[in-house]
Amino acid sequence: MTVLTELLPVSLVMAQRKIKGIVNFCNPGAISHNEVLTLYKQYVDPDYTWSNFTLEEQDKILKAKRSNNTLDHTRLCASVPDIHIDDIHTAMAKVMQRMRANLEADGNYPACLPRRA
Repeated sequence: MTVLTELLPVSLVMAQRKIKGIVNFCNPGAISHNEVLTLYKQYVDPDYTWSNFTLEEQDKILKAKRSNNTLDHTRLCASVPDIHIDDIHTAMAKVMQRMRANLEADGNYPACLPRRA
């Protein structure tokens, strides 16, 4: 997964340094849907709930089996060893913190949060 607020500045540095070639442009590590939703619940909406599909339910609606993968970030991190790139869990926690701060700054929090019937 890629958090653009983390990695777009890195891309500018890489361009300035004329770093070329194929680079997996992703934050280090892997994060699951449940981990993302847990962060959302922790930082944005403590009342948010969700339920997961079972594999059997997924198989009924998807044309292909689910595929999970992690991209190798070694070349990215090695290309800019002087720049700290947060792991995906830290980067996503910061995303959720910014989301909450932006919602509060708009003055419509928590009324703007989606509610289920």
